[in-house]
Amino acid sequence: MYIPQRQLENLKKLVSPNKVVVVYGPRRCGKTTLINHYLEKVDEERYLLVSGEDITVREYLGSQSIIKLKDFVGKKSLLVIDEAQKVKEIGLNLKLIIDHIKNIKIIATGSSSFDLARDIGEPLTGRKYTIKLFPLAQLELMQIEQRVETEANLETRLIFGSYPEVVLSSDNSLRERYLKEIVSAYLFKDILEMEGVRHPDKIVRLLQLLAFQIGGEVSFNELGGQLGISKNTVERYLELLEKVFVIFRLSGFSRNLRKEITKNARYYFYDTGIRNALINNFNPLNMRDDIGMLWENYIICERLKKQEYLGISANNYFWRTYDQKEIDLVEEREGRLYGCEIKWKTGKLRPPKTWLEGYKNAKYDVINKGNYLGFIT
Repeated sequence: MYIPQRQLENLKKLVSPNKVVVVYGPRRCGKTTLINHYLEKVDEERYLLVSGEDITVREYLGSQSIIKLKDFVGKKSLLVIDEAQKVKEIGLNLKLIIDHIKNIKIIATGSSSFDLARDIGEPLTGRKYTIKLFPLAQLELMQIEQRVETEANLETRLIFGSYPEVVLSSDNSLRERYLKEIVSAYLFKDILEMEGVRHPDKIVRLLQLLAFQIGGEVSFNELGGQLGISKNTVERYLELLEKVFVIFRLSGFSRNLRKEITKNARYYFYDTGIRNALINNFNPLNMRDDIGMLWENYIICERLKKQEYLGISANNYFWRTYDQKEIDLVEEREGRLYGCEIKWKTGKLRPPKTWLEGYKNAKYDVINKGNYLGFIT
């Protein structure tokens, strides 16, 4: 069963002559499915689909030889490269193709933004578009669900997440096995292929520590002390984990109040199922003491998916003061601030007085089980 991907429509709009569309996203989130459905509407004789994991492909596409690149592409009008980050100097080579093959269209996908972002960025300035793909978003799932089904599936989403294969499975034991397989075989693949990563076991432990700190500020020094590694190594590992789409950060918001905390960041997982697999906890909600963390992580992640897929331009932060006043998510968009407190239980909350006094035109809402769907879809 195919669940229509929102980025498919965006991909169709962006693919154009002499441009590269770069599709980033975590492994197993549906990038190959996205490409295959896009190619269904393209004449097979017009496109060339290759993988950067193929040694012959890497030899041609990493050659920096205009003759070799032209020979490789031939008369195709569309070049699709999966796992493009595996190709040496991919950005420079794609620039040569774009500049020397008239009207060529290119799609490049990558499960890591390591080398792909660095290599593509400067050479392809003005020649590329970038889109991100995540595990399935609720705004995609609502296309195949009635509201009553969505509400019934909420607990499953919080516990097992939204990877396509997890969503399409109806067996919790298979979901659990699949998530553990992702963690053991795919999650760290790009990181562990890098030179200089000397403590792979520490990366797993680092993620486990983060899993218990969702919604709280993270101290690099404290994490380093718990793991027996330096503060700088912690920062580097966190940066790598962001670049392979395991976690993302929110920074503290501050504009004009001395009492606001901005030094530390908060980290969230792109998928709650992965988070639960890392700590080996798939218990139902009525047996958990971390429902508040799961709910906050889920809502913020789904909101980020909505921003990306619908083209909502926003800067995202959390807000907290030294006297413990806080707001879980602050969006800065269209010249205004929108504060959102995320609570599992329904009920009214008054906005912090400091927030209202410091930011006169800011809005404030409470997102709970009763109104969350409008916020994320």
